Parts: sequence; C-alpha cells; structure tokens
Amino acid sequence: MKLTKHGHACIRLEKGSRVMVIDPGTFTDVPTAMAGAEAVLITHEHADHIDPAAVLPIVERTAGVHVYAPQAVVDQLLGHEAIGAAGERIHVLAPDDEQHIAGFDVRVVGGQHALIHPQIPMVANLGYIIDSSVYHPGDSLIVPHGVAVDTLLVPLHAPWSKLQETVDFVVAVRAKHAYPVHDGLLNETGLGMMSGHVTRFGAWYGTEFEYLAVGDSREV
Repeated sequence: MKLTKHGHACIRLEKGSRVMVIDPGTFTDVPTAMAGAEAVLITHEHADHIDPAAVLPIVERTAGVHVYAPQAVVDQLLGHEAIGAAGERIHVLAPDDEQHIAGFDVRVVGGQHALIHPQIPMVANLGYIIDSSVYHPGDSLIVPHGVAVDTLLVPLHAPWSKLQETVDFVVAVRAKHAYPVHDGLLNETGLGMMSGHVTRFGAWYGTEFEYLAVGDSREV
C-alpha cells in the first residue's frame, strides 16, 4: 500500500488501482489529493480536515467517489451550499464500525476530539485503522485496542497538544513506523524540534519516525 502526504492532516492511500483519501482540508491541495479517489474519510468537522467547498464539487462530478464521516460532518456537508447531487454518496461512520470501503478494510476508533480548551465545545472525532496496518487518529491521541498497527500517523503539533502527550502517544501505540500529520502550523524550526523529540523517544521503544514533506510517499 502506498501512502502519500498531501498537506497538514491529509494522506492518500493507494492499493493497486484503488485510492482512499483521509482529511482533505483547507491546508490541502484537494483536487490533487482526491484525483482518482473512490473513498474520502473525514475524521471530524474542523476546516483543516474537511473543506466542503473543495470536496463536494469533486464528489458531485466524479462517479463512484463516496465520503464517510461522523454524523456531525455528514450533517454539515448535507447542509452546505455546494452539496448538489453529492448527498447520495455521503455516509455516516461511528466508533467500533468495521467496513470494507473501496478495497480497504476500515476499523473506526475513538469518538471524541482532544480537549482544546474547557470553554471550546468538544466535537466528535473518529480515528481510522486501514487494513489493520495504518492508523490515522485525526485530532485525538486514542490508543487503539485489539490491534497492533505497523504505521502510525502522528499529530505532530496542534493548539490542543503538547510534546509530552505526543511522545506518550507514540510510545503507547508502539508502531514500527511513524510519519507526521497535523504539522501545517509549524515553521522549519518547529518541525525540526518536534521531529527530533519524536524520533529520539520513539526509537527507545521500537518506533522509527520519519518526516514526510508534502508529496512524499512511502510503501506501508
């Protein structure tokens, strides 16, 4: 399976001719990320993870592409001015769901976004484990149970996170490989610092962390 980083929290997975995209948000070149995709998974409703104005027209004009998301995101999309005829191909996922989507096995974990601030309302957040191998947690640090993933996508930086939590998440999951997501707000200095810490602590517990720039791909 080929994994490609497409800006901030967005990744693209390819397996033969099948393509799945996770979290094409406003920090992402959405048309490039979604080219040829059959399925789009959305972790939660924040704009850096879903850009309805960019995603919905592609869904409407591209036969066979379906969107899967928490109920709150589905409601947001169905009420958007750009919905057009895309509504028939938007589907609800919930925690503990297991589905075969576009040639990929998808297991849904989590349910809640990480706390940003006590006065900021909590929103739903789903993490996705793809083919029992790749884990995209969205904006949460939920450690999945009952499965040992090979590849972890690490939210490297966010208004809701701190270094201790990020490192502890990597250590707890203990994936063989880890790649960064959610790094769109970091400058070069911040990227180097955060990547260095995760690389060092991850290695102590058997996780190899590697930074991916936009457009970089790896076989996972």
